[in-house]
Amino acid sequence: MAVREARPGRPDGRFKLGRRWRKAVLVTHIVSAGAWIGIDVMVAVLVLTGRFGSSDEVRGLAYEALATFVVWPMLGAGLLSLTTGLILGLGTRWGLVRYWWVAIKLVLNLVLCTLIWVALRPGMDEVGAYGRDLVNGAPEPAAISNLFFPPAVSLATLTLATVLAVAKPWGRIRRTGGARRSER
Repeated sequence: MAVREARPGRPDGRFKLGRRWRKAVLVTHIVSAGAWIGIDVMVAVLVLTGRFGSSDEVRGLAYEALATFVVWPMLGAGLLSLTTGLILGLGTRWGLVRYWWVAIKLVLNLVLCTLIWVALRPGMDEVGAYGRDLVNGAPEPAAISNLFFPPAVSLATLTLATVLAVAKPWGRIRRTGGARRSER
């Protein structure tokens, strides 16, 4: 495996990703985050088409597609982004909770993945049934109107995570307690 052991005398004992592995994991992390953003854009298009489409058939098909194809690819991209982010955090100088921007990105990813599983996934059967009812000429229920929030919240959050990754603001998280740096 191309993961280097901790350097002799390295006080933290952490492993360090080799150059090629770090680049491969970083590319996978960026691609998975980009896929996640793309899936969110697709969700927004389907939600808007479902709400404002030109006919009940078009609107119904948009809702059916939303229910059928959104949750698992989105969750997969989010979990891949989370996994590669954890590997990068553990195997590079950035750490998981050493810098504010990394810790905040980690929390944002965990929150979004949890929301996909807890808030979005359970309602997809109802969205799909509503889409089938629209195609078959059934009247519209009002429960579908809250679908505007998932893509808006997710896209805003993923944009914030991207800005944090580029800007790397706020510096290191201050250590509380423990030995001073000179005593380590």
